[in-house]
Amino acid sequence: MAERDRQIKVIDQDKNIRLFLARTTNLVEEARQRHNTSATAAAALGRVMTAAVMMASDLKGLEDSLTIRVKGNGPAGTIIATADTCGGVRGFITNPTADLPETAFGKLAVGELVGTQGFLEVVKDLGLKQPFSGHIELVSGEIAEDLAHYFLVSEQVPALVSLGVLVAPNLNVQAAGGLIVQAMPGARDEILKIIEDNILRSGTISSLMDSYDSLEEIVPMIMEGVDYEIIENNYLQFQCKCNRDKLLGVLRGLSSEERRDMQQDEEIEVVCNFCQQRYHYKPDELEDQKN
Repeated sequence: MAERDRQIKVIDQDKNIRLFLARTTNLVEEARQRHNTSATAAAALGRVMTAAVMMASDLKGLEDSLTIRVKGNGPAGTIIATADTCGGVRGFITNPTADLPETAFGKLAVGELVGTQGFLEVVKDLGLKQPFSGHIELVSGEIAEDLAHYFLVSEQVPALVSLGVLVAPNLNVQAAGGLIVQAMPGARDEILKIIEDNILRSGTISSLMDSYDSLEEIVPMIMEGVDYEIIENNYLQFQCKCNRDKLLGVLRGLSSEERRDMQQDEEIEVVCNFCQQRYHYKPDELEDQKN
């Protein structure tokens, strides 16, 4: 039986590269269930969520967060995932039921669903007045290739990115995960070539997650021929930040006209975009804090 969703970080002995390896099967499946996505939408959303939770692990503060926003010209619409430093991540896709036929190679058509024209944005909220934001034009809509381009252009870090979601015929997420290899300053080209060849030889990241129960079984395949050590290990999960009081505060902040329109109903229902949790309020609750 496969382990819980988890991420490990690896560094080679001579500090040429950093490797992030994550299993995200359960959190992607939870997102699929909450949003009732199609197979291709589940793969697109899962890739973005996997990338976000991996990248957020590099942040330092407990209140820091990282958001990836992908908006292409395909039927998926906008895809957003937000993650924190503790392994929590949430996400949504504008059109969760959008779907396309598989490609000629039997792969889910994520690039076509997202679209090749549009942008990918990464926002890091570090508790400062202005969050850090990086923005690139989409390269392919496949997410991994787009993120590799983001690392190179916005952060000046050469990186290899692999993201995958394997969806079973019954639409359940069978396996999901991600891999990011970042070159460190002064990295030797021969070490990068060895690791790149190992990754190409190992197969897709989703097949690796499907075939092996533990991340520690996968790392030696990727790092074959290179001495390394595991420097970090943490668990991951789908986790939304919404709660009843927080959304009540949002409702109380609406304009008088907006509030009047809502209060025509006996009960007000608010649905969280990220987790689809439904909250119900009586109209008089909105008046309690109005002075």
